[in-house]
Amino acid sequence: MADIEIKDIIKKENLVYSKSKILTDNEMHYCPGCSHGTSHKLVAEVIEEMGIQEKTIGISPVGCSVLAYNYLDIDWQQAAHGRAPALATAAKRLMPDHFVFTYQGDGDLASIGTAEILHACNRGENITVIFVNNAIYGMTGGQMAPTTLIGMPTATSPYGREAALHGFPLKITELIAQLPGVAYVTRQSVHTPAAARKAKKAIRKGFENQEKKIGTSFIEIVSTCSSGWKLSPVASNQWMEEHMFKFYPLGDLKDAERDNEADYKKYIE
Repeated sequence: MADIEIKDIIKKENLVYSKSKILTDNEMHYCPGCSHGTSHKLVAEVIEEMGIQEKTIGISPVGCSVLAYNYLDIDWQQAAHGRAPALATAAKRLMPDHFVFTYQGDGDLASIGTAEILHACNRGENITVIFVNNAIYGMTGGQMAPTTLIGMPTATSPYGREAALHGFPLKITELIAQLPGVAYVTRQSVHTPAAARKAKKAIRKGFENQEKKIGTSFIEIVSTCSSGWKLSPVASNQWMEEHMFKFYPLGDLKDAERDNEADYKKYIE
């Protein structure tokens, strides 16, 4: 009996949850409480449920997501810092039948990659962008990011961000929602089971939009950074709910197909 594994005695009809086959068995390097692990899980589940593993290409740049290829068993391309949308553009145009997505942090997408993401979205590239926003540079030491909140302390703003000195937090998602080439823009989180389910639904919609060829889908995931924020995982979630969600409210910002917008009609005519 000792040699029998749990999987051998659990009946299929009693199985509540099983790990996605898209996820590898590699141990993740993310800090305890980090939102990246849950985000990876959701992406993996969407790919598996849609049956598109062999036709999916992920683009990961520099930052905490740099080792994403180690955890999701799909084709990956590595991009220079901020350049993931450009590489995704090339991959999608060369292989339009494939599902191409970028997986980027705020220090990447909203800082050095601002030009890349804005122009890719403005062109309406038929890709999906997953934007993990924890308002800080996590991997490189907890420096202030473009999305850092006013008053939020970081390694480079130890007394808190000041608008007069550092400028205002950048709501990059609101900017992108104004572009005619973007079909779907949403802001979600993964801090609770209910929130994770909504985020997964948004990610799936972003992938399905590629089949419809209606433009760029942009999914922001408001996240925590326990190590950069110098808080426990539990305290990080509480801080995010109290502060991040006030400035970065969750929900859809744009759904051109649902709202039957004129820009969407141009793509399908």
